[in-house]
Amino acid sequence: MVERRPLLTFVSHAVLLLGVLVTLFPIYVTLVASSQSAEQMKRVPMSLVPGTSALHNFSIVLFGDGSAPGATAMAHMLQVSLAMALGIAVGKIVISMLSAFAIVYFEFPGRKTFFWMIFVTLMLPVEVRISPTYQVVANLGLLNTYAGLTLPLIASATATFLFRQFFLTVPDELAEAARIDGAGPLRFLRDVLLPLSATNIAALFVIQFIYGWNQYLWPLLATTNENMYPIVLGLKRVIGASGDVAVQWELAMATAVLAMAPPALVVMLMQKWFVKGLVDSEK
Repeated sequence: MVERRPLLTFVSHAVLLLGVLVTLFPIYVTLVASSQSAEQMKRVPMSLVPGTSALHNFSIVLFGDGSAPGATAMAHMLQVSLAMALGIAVGKIVISMLSAFAIVYFEFPGRKTFFWMIFVTLMLPVEVRISPTYQVVANLGLLNTYAGLTLPLIASATATFLFRQFFLTVPDELAEAARIDGAGPLRFLRDVLLPLSATNIAALFVIQFIYGWNQYLWPLLATTNENMYPIVLGLKRVIGASGDVAVQWELAMATAVLAMAPPALVVMLMQKWFVKGLVDSEK
């Protein structure tokens, strides 16, 4: 039995509270700054009380305003980021599940070799293979396209490994029963493995959605048309596009809030499935 120590409990809770404050304070400052006017942002020190210009700032950021230097319409960029994040997340899950299914349930020469070849790619991040990847995408004419933004990033050795480990825990009797009932491989995958993998899929979806949403380097190389910029590049444009004109930080902070909101919403809505998926993956 764990002995209760009031002092230790107080210290642990104080450390947790301090960690929460340190984590949330920058987010709070961003929210406050996004609601203030340009005049309020110029005051030193900046007020930590929310302002009354939130609707005005977000309207300019979302739909643009030609009279505001550096202001960019972010509504379309949000759509690009959403399409990119969903494409990467869904693509990674589908391809990883099919590859893990083939490795576990099909007998073919070099099965283990192919798996380890996939696993070794964990040591090759996007930054290492960025040049040949760009060359291939450019040769295929996929620059400034949704396919060019998503296809090079949908392969995932991590997801393949996780699905493989989970499929190995599925009793062989289920596969035998499905075979006796006349179910083919794809039906077994759809009717048996897919429902059993629901929590794992949810956890991977959250991770991969955030991964796709936060991509910066690859969209920076694969897009030259502003109509294909994701919101992360839009944020950089708001901060760096003013030239000699002072940066409008209230608009930059509003853009940052828009960039943070979708992944935060995904995490909050799928928190239960996300935690359950991580716990089930470790069993």
